[in-house]
Parts: sequence; structure tokens; C-alpha cells
Amino acid sequence: MSRIRTRVRPDAEAPAATDTTARRYENRLLLILFLAFGFVFFDRQALPFLAPYIAKDFHLSNTELGTLSGVLALTWALSGLVAGHLSDKLGRRRPILIAAVVLFSCFSAAGGLMTGFLGLLVARALMGVAEGAVLPLAQSLMVEASRESRRGLNMGLLQGSSAGLMGGILAPLAVVWLAELHGWRTALLVTIVPGLLIAAWIAKSVREVPPGGRVQVAAADAEVIPETTAGPKPSVREVLGHRNIVLCMAIACCYLTWFIVIVTFTPTYLLTVKGLSPSTMSGVMTCLGVGWVLWGFLTPAVSDRMGRKPTMIAFSATAALCPLAVVYVTDPVVLGLVVVLTYTGLGCFTLFMATIPAETVPRGALATALGLVMGVGELAGGFLAPVIAGRASDVWGLQTAMFISAGGAVAVVLLSLGLRETAPGVLRRRAERAEAAVGPGAMVAGAAE
Repeated sequence: MSRIRTRVRPDAEAPAATDTTARRYENRLLLILFLAFGFVFFDRQALPFLAPYIAKDFHLSNTELGTLSGVLALTWALSGLVAGHLSDKLGRRRPILIAAVVLFSCFSAAGGLMTGFLGLLVARALMGVAEGAVLPLAQSLMVEASRESRRGLNMGLLQGSSAGLMGGILAPLAVVWLAELHGWRTALLVTIVPGLLIAAWIAKSVREVPPGGRVQVAAADAEVIPETTAGPKPSVREVLGHRNIVLCMAIACCYLTWFIVIVTFTPTYLLTVKGLSPSTMSGVMTCLGVGWVLWGFLTPAVSDRMGRKPTMIAFSATAALCPLAVVYVTDPVVLGLVVVLTYTGLGCFTLFMATIPAETVPRGALATALGLVMGVGELAGGFLAPVIAGRASDVWGLQTAMFISAGGAVAVVLLSLGLRETAPGVLRRRAERAEAAVGPGAMVAGAAE
């Protein structure tokens, strides 16, 4: 049976004052990275919400809208793969993170200056290059500063709730409001401001090593090399030797299909097929954001107690209902309620993109593993899926995109059946039950001898 070890460097044995400092830093880091990744998704989600306005000016087809979403995912994926491996090799994440935040803010604003489809395509591609580096670096910084009891919650807030609050709630309200008042170009141009402020905060407050030393997380069957020992970093092949990593990569492909397709085409579907007004569409999309925030931290917290594997299965099955509700629920108020209750998949993103890989591989391969999962998922689910769904929608109607999205979530359920449990608390309880079960028998055998 695989166990999870949580170990702190011997030189990190510190008095209570140091422990208090470490906890304060953990909370401050969580807030900074929460805002940083939240604004990543604010910028990424701005385009789908502005798509009806941009499509009208540039005369874009559904295929072209899907391509704009897909090219960002493509460069995001390649950047995540390179940035994760590079940061593991160099042992430095903070400078790369600062540069990434500054650049994605600039490229997001540049989209508002473009005069046609090709210019916007280039701006989105460059934006993806910068944004792709943020998540694996932020995740690896956060997991090393997190106590075991807070790991699932912290990762859920960082990846799930932040993106939901900024990209799912604030983005549709803010960018649609700005587009209605001042045009879609202004809505894109103002996105540069918060990113530059966050970059300055990262430069001032984020440390490469948290106070008290890094909390190390690794599977018991993985070799852990002490930080004071210079040893070879695990290769990509060794990382891929873990079944959970391979399954998380496949899950990422399917879950990104579910997510990217639904957020790319739902605003246009609600406006053009269901005939909702822009304000009503914005309200329904905000309900998606509410569900995103809610399940973004509840799902990982539940997994700390219930286990990663059963949580992935149950919440992914629920997520498959969300795109179907977009098609079949006619009343916008009822639709808003249903999507809040069924938009559970974003909480699972934290599990397969961060928590499960972090609990599977040694620290020296952490950013590499996170980059692989995110990168492969973005290539297939983020890049190919919206292009295919856009083309299918041009041929068979926009409802086809919703069916493709639902199919992605169903595939996740099937893949999750093969995961190995990694939640420390769950594995500890299993070990205690196993010891209790064999204890009396062992004692009787010892007495007989």
C-alpha cells in the first residue's frame, strides 16, 4: 500500500515564532497567487464574453472563434511544458513568474489594438505563451508552503476559486459592461492594469523558499533526495512511469475539452440560439462563475476527507450535466440555478492538475509533472477541442459543441476509475484500519509460538 510522506528539512526545526511566520507567509502567498492566477483567467475569459461583439466587427465564423480560443491553449500548453521543466532545472521560479505576469498583461491589452482576425490571433498566441508559465510555477510555490491539512484547500483556492471569481464572475460582468458602454477594445485595453500591480507585489513579497523551509510531498515508493544533497533530477521518462501522471494527462485532455468548449461557445449560444439579451447572457455566465468559485474550494476540501479518486468520479459525473442544461433548460433563471449546482468540474481541475501529481512525484520533478499534465491537456482539450467543436457547430449547429463538452466529462469519469488514491488522511486511515484488522491475529500467532 502506497503512503504519503510529508517531511520538513532537519534544519527547518524552528521555534513557535518561526512556525507563526511560516503560517502568515502561507496565507499571504495564497492571496498573491490567488489574484495572479485569477487575473490570468480574467484575461483569458474576456474574449469568449466579448466574442459576439468582436464577431460582429470582424465577421468571424464559429470555426474562427474556436481557433482564437485554441491558439491560446496551444501556446499555453507549450509554454507550460517548457517553463515547468526549466524552473526545475534552474531551481528558480520567482523571476520567471514575474516576467510571465507582466507579459500576459501586455499581450492581453494588445488584443484591443488589433484590426482583424490575424492580428487578434497573434496577440492571443503570445498571451498564451506568457500565461502558460504561471500555473505550474504558482502551484509548485504553493504546495511547498502549504501544511498537509491545508494542501487540498490551498490548491483549490489557488486554481479553482481564483479563476472562478476573476474569470467566471468578474469577467462577464466587467467586460460586457465596458463593451456596452465603451466598446470591446476598451474592455481589453484596461486588462493591463491589474496584472502589472500583481507582478509588483510578487517581486516584493514572494520568496523562492518559504520561511522554515520547504514542506516536501512525495509518494512513499518515490526516492526523495534531501535538499542539501546534489542529485540528478528525475527525467521526464521517470515522471511518466507513474500511472497517476499518465492518467492525469489523459484526464486533462478530456476535462479541458469540457471546460474550454463550454466557456467558448455558451455566450454565443445563449445570444444567437436562445435569443437572450446581452445582460441576461452575462447573468447566466456569472452563475457559471458562482459555481466555479463554490466548487473550486469545496471539491478539493471534500477530497481531503473523502479521497481524491471518489471525488473525481462523483463530481465529474455531475459536471457532465452542465452543458446539457445549457441546451435543454429554457428559463434563464432556472438555467442559472442548474449551472451553479452542476458546474462542479473546475474543482476537479485542482486535483488532477496539481494535488494528485504533487502527491505522486518527488519534489525535484514537481514542476515538470505539473507542466506535463497542463501542457498535454491544453494541447488536446484546449487547442484541438474548440477548433473541432467550432467546425462541428458550423455544420450541425451550436448545440453540437455542448454535446462534445458533456462527452469530455463522461470520459473523465471512466479514466478516474484507474487512479491510485493519494490523499494523506485517507491513506493513513486505511493503514490504521489494516493494522487494527491484522493486530489481534498477529498477537495470537505470537502467543502460540
